[in-house]
Amino acid sequence: ISAAEREAAAAVADGTGAVVAVGGDGAAHAGLQAVAGTGTPLAVVPAGTGNDLALALGVPADPATAAEAAAADLLAGQVRTLDAGRTGDRWWSTVLCCGFDSAVTDRANRLRWPRGPRRYDVAILAELARLRPRELTLTLDGEPWTLAATLVAVGNTSWYGGGMRVCPAADPADGAFDVTVVGPVSRRELVRTRPRLTAGTHVEHAAVTVHRAGRVELVGEGLSTYADGEPVASLPAVSVCVPGALRVVGATR
Repeated sequence: ISAAEREAAAAVADGTGAVVAVGGDGAAHAGLQAVAGTGTPLAVVPAGTGNDLALALGVPADPATAAEAAAADLLAGQVRTLDAGRTGDRWWSTVLCCGFDSAVTDRANRLRWPRGPRRYDVAILAELARLRPRELTLTLDGEPWTLAATLVAVGNTSWYGGGMRVCPAADPADGAFDVTVVGPVSRRELVRTRPRLTAGTHVEHAAVTVHRAGRVELVGEGLSTYADGEPVASLPAVSVCVPGALRVVGATR
């Protein structure tokens, strides 16, 4: 548990009106651990490397404008209720990833250059050299499926990795995850498909399948998961969509 999480939890226990996360998805992730399931709203002020939750919520990109929007919503009592993912004892709000994309996120978090979303592009290039499909058992709402996958993305919202729309149809208020599975692909094909992630048209590729589930179990050797750009759990891991667990202010969609 980080210092930010402890401070946010203490503020919620003291009855704060809202927890304000200033930074990127990591800051929002820390705030989420304190507010999920409590009724205390979360305000996101985007100022980090990856701002995918802010993007999903339509939060203004300018930090000052975002803070003003959150304050206005609090004063007006305008709070939006959303789902949140829970894996073990960790909450998450955007996308949980496993496979190639979790390796990319791990590498991006360790890079000191470049700053911003370009860090993810550099990490992708570095991880391509190690690309190989991994054997997994994916269980969706109790239905098991054994497969070789390049990556699995479990989406509460659409975006991850600094603006990649990996689960384009995900709706954080529908009570279920969208699960994007990419089967075995070559390095060349993955590179060719990468630009389509921004628009979400990668789901039309023959190697990509999309599913919906409220409970997702992942089992595999030597693999871990990341969500909101933060490490969450090693496999095996069970993720559950918890309807209405997150309340937010400052969102425009």
